[in-house]
Amino acid sequence: MNARSWWLMISIGLGILLNPLNSSMVSVAVPRLQHVFQLDFTEVSWILFSFYIASAIAQPIMGKASDLFGRKRIFLTGLLVAFVASLLAPLSPNFGWLIVFRIVQSIGTSMMVAVGMALVRIHMTEKQGTALSVLSIFLSGAAAIGPFIGGVLLHWWDWHAIFFVNIPFVIASFLLAWRTIPKDEPPTSVGGNMSLRKWMMMVDASGILLFTVGLVALLVGLLSAKSSGHVSLFHVMVGLIGLVLLLAFIRHELKTASPFIPLRIFATYPAMTWVNVEFMLVNVLFYSLFFGLPSYLQLVRHVNEFDTGILMLSLGLGSLVASPLAGRWIDKSGPRPALLVSAILMTLGSVWIVTLDQTSPVISVCMALVAFGISNGLNNVGMQAALFKSSPKDIIGVASGLFNTSRYLGTILSSLLIGIVMGGKFSFGGFRVLGIILTVIAVSLVFMSWRRLESKKLQSQSMYEG
Repeated sequence: MNARSWWLMISIGLGILLNPLNSSMVSVAVPRLQHVFQLDFTEVSWILFSFYIASAIAQPIMGKASDLFGRKRIFLTGLLVAFVASLLAPLSPNFGWLIVFRIVQSIGTSMMVAVGMALVRIHMTEKQGTALSVLSIFLSGAAAIGPFIGGVLLHWWDWHAIFFVNIPFVIASFLLAWRTIPKDEPPTSVGGNMSLRKWMMMVDASGILLFTVGLVALLVGLLSAKSSGHVSLFHVMVGLIGLVLLLAFIRHELKTASPFIPLRIFATYPAMTWVNVEFMLVNVLFYSLFFGLPSYLQLVRHVNEFDTGILMLSLGLGSLVASPLAGRWIDKSGPRPALLVSAILMTLGSVWIVTLDQTSPVISVCMALVAFGISNGLNNVGMQAALFKSSPKDIIGVASGLFNTSRYLGTILSSLLIGIVMGGKFSFGGFRVLGIILTVIAVSLVFMSWRRLESKKLQSQSMYEG
């Protein structure tokens, strides 16, 4: 690749890393935010929910919008939105405004992720595999070192710094992207003359509204009941409204011509469906540990933010080391053996969490972090490879979109799980219950991976005998 290609990748990489960086840095800041705004744990967990719900909705929308308005334009606009959100979030007068700016930040960073890979595929005509692997390092590396950066910033400054730190990345990416990303081609006649009503139908605005309001209402009903310690008529009504809206969303998606989430594909391609289910469960496991362990270290074991960030770094390092090794292994043996080992490692890590007590050496937490880190590296490559094997080439774009939706649903469910288990206060007993639940989920993944591996062996044996 020539110098211009490298600068193009760097400009895109600096933009797309902002989404995983901001989703991971805040995990260390949850206890500080809980103290500053005088909230219970359930309430402060909306700093996590809001970001992932907004990302799950914004990324597919912005992907469609880039086809209509231009990828460079969407990428640069996303940087401007992220800049404004990162500048205003630290000035929030209360937690409600902080959530608003957090959502805006999620939308801005999602605009870059949604078009970043597409820009590489379009404008990098040589060594696309190398380019995509470099960008994946930006994504996985940002998520891996996010808790460490967050811990350092909180130790030396305050929670405001986890937003201000984005500004240098945004400025550098904007200046480079302005110069290196080629100009957008003029919109097609269909796109240029498309009315707002037609565009809203194309992105399935009705489906997005049903999904968003339904999911938020269901979460509010469940978490409010757990936080208050009793179930009131209000909690039941809000939860039921959310459930009804989600059922209406499913009905709407099955009938509309341009669905936000094409649910019929799951019935048409069951192998792909199972990959998405497994990926969602993997993310429930990973992010439950990712969000729960920093709070355990700070609120239960009274470890400061800096040391918490250092300990969490072992999770990211395990993932970064395992990812390239996983690629070679999967090229030789396929994804299933790696995914089975990953599930076993997550089981061991979950069991290790259950065995911890309040006098266990804090450094022993690294055992669980390393196990989950290595498993995450295996999953990053293995699940993507499994998706490619189970999805026909003519729907790979839609399949990739659903794959990302499964990721965000897993992260939302992990936050919900922690909120329900902990209620208003993070405790050691709740953390142990969380470990037991994670162990059950991990064991189910071991069983699923083993069954699918055995099924593949039987198919290969039948083909050989035939």
